[in-house]
Amino acid sequence: MPKALITGITGQDGSYLAEMLLEKGYDVVGVVRRSSTSNFSRIQHIQDKIQIVHGDLIDQTSLIGLLEEHRPDEVYNLAAQSFVPTSWSQPILTGEVTGLGVTRMLEAIRIVDKKIRFYQASSSEMFGKVQEVPQRESTPFWPRSPYGVAKVYGHWITVNYRESYDMFAVSGILFNHESPRRGLEFLPRKVSMGVARIVWGLADELRVGNLESRRDWGFAKDYVRGMWMMLQQEQPDDYVLATGETHTVGELIRIAFEHADLDWERYVKIDPRYYRPAEVDLLVGDPARARRELGWEPEVTFKELVEMMVDADIERLKDVEPSHTSPNINW
Repeated sequence: MPKALITGITGQDGSYLAEMLLEKGYDVVGVVRRSSTSNFSRIQHIQDKIQIVHGDLIDQTSLIGLLEEHRPDEVYNLAAQSFVPTSWSQPILTGEVTGLGVTRMLEAIRIVDKKIRFYQASSSEMFGKVQEVPQRESTPFWPRSPYGVAKVYGHWITVNYRESYDMFAVSGILFNHESPRRGLEFLPRKVSMGVARIVWGLADELRVGNLESRRDWGFAKDYVRGMWMMLQQEQPDDYVLATGETHTVGELIRIAFEHADLDWERYVKIDPRYYRPAEVDLLVGDPARARRELGWEPEVTFKELVEMMVDADIERLKDVEPSHTSPNINW
């Protein structure tokens, strides 16, 4: 039975990845930071099938200890301070976790067992002020946020360890991927939950920022399949995972509201507070290499994704009383 260790297992990607690996017969170890309150809602349905352990990407010793104790065949580093707006207010923390945390995990692998295969969650935010359209593995990076800068560091230190120590270390440059398990702070989930709240009389407006920003949005479950595929190759390399399609924020909003038979122009308000200090206007990936070498293809369309998220949030709020303006959300 192969064994995988996943940092960030309680997040959207971690939960889908853990499900998939269990289906493939893996022994799954999930790493979480110790805190006074823990949120296992995304993995509660599989919690009895995985082993939860405590560790921290800021603590080198804890990572070495985890690898020595559990001896995984594969490590998936999905943990990060991953909300872009927060990276401006907490740039040092973002650098410590999202950037240097990658180095600490790689160094732990180098010390304990260089045969462990390592996956780093890189991001399309590394492209930032894009130098070509679409973006591919060879496109130069120009990050436009502290988060993007930290991800660039994590990406290149992964390449450096691969080349310096002959380690099987790869980065997946993943474009935006969403699901009903996405955090409420992320725009697509904010939109789907906003629609659901309006449907059930819990809200009468949705405030958003730049409607013209364009992104390449896919379904998270498709993308974790690509992560696993990267670690099954004979030689390590980095891959872009994307749909190759671009959609505006306005289009996402229109599809979401129309799916619930609502007129979006009646409810959506533009709020300058949600504009970024340095905007990323156009991100669209070229997944040709992943398609050719990995055999990876996204299976869920953009429209199907948005409608799936709206349906899930409408179902989630169906028993919430209208007087409850901040419903207790269960995943």
